[in-house]
Amino acid sequence: MRELRIHGRGGQGSVTAAELIACAAFEGGVFSQAFPAFGVERRGAPVQAFVRFSDRKIRLRSQVYEPDYIIVQDPTLIGDVDVFSGIKPGGIAIINTEKTASDFRVPEGVTVYTIDATTIALEELGLPITNTTLMGAFAAATGEIGLEPLKGALRNRFGERLAEKNIRAAERAYKLVGGAA
Repeated sequence: MRELRIHGRGGQGSVTAAELIACAAFEGGVFSQAFPAFGVERRGAPVQAFVRFSDRKIRLRSQVYEPDYIIVQDPTLIGDVDVFSGIKPGGIAIINTEKTASDFRVPEGVTVYTIDATTIALEELGLPITNTTLMGAFAAATGEIGLEPLKGALRNRFGERLAEKNIRAAERAYKLVGGAA
């Protein structure tokens, strides 16, 4: 089983991202599970969402404490929350930032991908909602979900016009991180 922990702030779409990643994984032929964890339930408060991937049915229901992957939607969380807590050696971190991977202190053996998801979201969606952009980066960096199943999940979730905007944002991130679209 592989596990993803998403760090964001209330209103950034962390829970939606987890649900869509799980849907795309399921469409791609693996078992998946998505669920949130809330602290102070208000816009701007730190939130976490989780996804599990497995070739077998998933019976575990606890939060994710030792993720294989993390996504950080808001880089200011890095100073407030230990987003790298428990990440496994060989893990992958995807951070929404203009900075480079070398600007962050991460546990040894963790690969960091940085992407300016905010700019991509502003250009494609007209809003700084970065979740679908980061989903494209996640797909390219990890291979846990394919780009086509991700597009399908986005089309199922959003109306045609909004889905196409989100797909463009995800595709741009996918290509930037190194995926071949």
